Amino acid sequence: MAAKAKSIVSNSAISAALREFLQIWEGKMKLNETTSIIISKAIHIHRQLGPGLLESVYHRIFVYELKKTGLQVESELPVPVVWDDLTFEEGFRANLVVENKVLVELKSVEELRKVHYKQVITYIKLADKRLGLLINFNVPILKHGIKRIVNDFED
Repeated sequence: MAAKAKSIVSNSAISAALREFLQIWEGKMKLNETTSIIISKAIHIHRQLGPGLLESVYHRIFVYELKKTGLQVESELPVPVVWDDLTFEEGFRANLVVENKVLVELKSVEELRKVHYKQVITYIKLADKRLGLLINFNVPILKHGIKRIVNDFED
């Protein structure tokens, strides 16, 4: 009887661990699906319009296209910055936050520079997001203008 009880406890622990693993897996799958939709919409826009427009044009069309998919999109979202007891309610504005998971920073520049990557790394940390996409529309082939940046904090 004691051996049987021990086995049930063990199976219960395994079930709990499996449920936790599946929740994490499902969260990562949703994040990957969201990212895939974001990237496919960016490519679609770039194929239609090409490079060379102002960032604001790509931004408005991008928000429109993402909302058509049913994704939750926040545009120019103010993100506070806190230092000790000093709070900047609008430390910066995130270009886009999609599904409250992915921070998207749009650019239309000749080339991405190190400061652009650093900017996104800081933004995703301050906004407490797991993933950032840096998308530069001013390139001949958009896949060369898309950079995925992961916040390395622990879940």
